[in-house]
Amino acid sequence: MNMKFYLKPVLSVIMLAILLGYAGCGGKKEPGPSEEQKALDALSATWKVAGTNTDVTLDGVSKKADYASFTLTLTGTAGATSYGYTTSGRPALSPWPSSGSWKFGDVIATDVIRDPGTPKEVTGVHYSVSGDNLELTFQYDQAGESRTERVTGVWVFRLSK
Repeated sequence: MNMKFYLKPVLSVIMLAILLGYAGCGGKKEPGPSEEQKALDALSATWKVAGTNTDVTLDGVSKKADYASFTLTLTGTAGATSYGYTTSGRPALSPWPSSGSWKFGDVIATDVIRDPGTPKEVTGVHYSVSGDNLELTFQYDQAGESRTERVTGVWVFRLSK
């Protein structure tokens, strides 16, 4: 038998396999959510002081009784320059205004700036989200406000959904 006779079908099968292999490769995949969108999805909720895993401390001293009905609602849309927040159930002297804005800091996954560009700006707010729990840690020192000595210090808010 002629070798050419066997070579043609073998080459055809090889070429067909190569073409089918390339055809099976996906084209461009849709990009997943951005880092900003993932962080917004995790943060956008109403957070409250409720349950055993929650607390509010000032310089390591629990203030949970003062914040028993405290809620923090964070909202935002990816691509915006800043996002919003509202609070309720806060005591008269609190490091939180009733509402304001926030944006991500240098590290989207862990840092936010509260009330950027305003006299109430608080930088260095570190956050972590674990399931239905949010922890916010920040130094609050607003010189020039009356009675700030009662709210100045390191605050830790451990909140849940």
